[in-house]
Amino acid sequence: MKISPHQIAAFTEIFRQRSISRAAAALGITQSAVTQHLANLERRMGTRLFLRHRTGLEPTKPALELFALTDRMRILDQLVAERIDAYGALESGHLTIIANAPRPAMPLVATFTRRYPGVRIAFSLLSWTLAMQRLAAREVDIAIITEPDEGAGLFRRPLTTSRYAAFLPRGHLLAARPALSLADLAREPVVLPEEGSLTQRVVHRALGEHGLRLERVVEMTAFPVVKEAVLHGIGIGILLEDSVFPTEDLVLRPIVELAMPFRTDLATPEDKRDLHFVRAFIEVASG
Repeated sequence: MKISPHQIAAFTEIFRQRSISRAAAALGITQSAVTQHLANLERRMGTRLFLRHRTGLEPTKPALELFALTDRMRILDQLVAERIDAYGALESGHLTIIANAPRPAMPLVATFTRRYPGVRIAFSLLSWTLAMQRLAAREVDIAIITEPDEGAGLFRRPLTTSRYAAFLPRGHLLAARPALSLADLAREPVVLPEEGSLTQRVVHRALGEHGLRLERVVEMTAFPVVKEAVLHGIGIGILLEDSVFPTEDLVLRPIVELAMPFRTDLATPEDKRDLHFVRAFIEVASG
């Protein structure tokens, strides 16, 4: 049985969307056609490519290995199509964007959607570790991530630099100080992004270097949830100073031991850089 381009396209889109229905919508064909293409490919390979979970389809190891090849085929096909269509004539498309913090990602997405209203954006906030994993696995078009690994085959564009700061309710006793130390926070409830975040790595490294420990740590899933936790009086948050939108109810205080700047980059696989809307997003990010 010969493997058809339709089977490859169906598999690749299912992998990206983690859903038969969303893959069918993206490809402009019926769900039954997508299901049939996937079934034929699995019969040809003699293995399951996806397992069904409550949260969506989970790729198996053979699927992960296959996607690393088929996604490159998809990029080549798309580049050929865009060259034929003379780039600028394109009005609709799809971008998968991830970030490890709301800013600077969200303002860039807002500007891009105003300029290209026909492009569907799938945006997710992820921990630093998961964001790097998805970028390395080519599961996203664009990642806006702080201090990304020096991965081979990645195009990177520096966006901003920021330092870590303590986020406190305006009426907190420590809010009156111009700066704080980790020792000041040692006995306070401290809210951090979840395990796997760059924040946890940076904070725990600094604590180790200064022989300190935080007595009470509350983990939250992402930067916006940390901000909400601080607003609700759960504790003092540690976040990059420009990573969330400011509010009058919170004050930011620098942390002495975390004075070093951290750079946030836009990153994309090198071969995706010339895709029309990836290139357009890079232009938006470049100002």
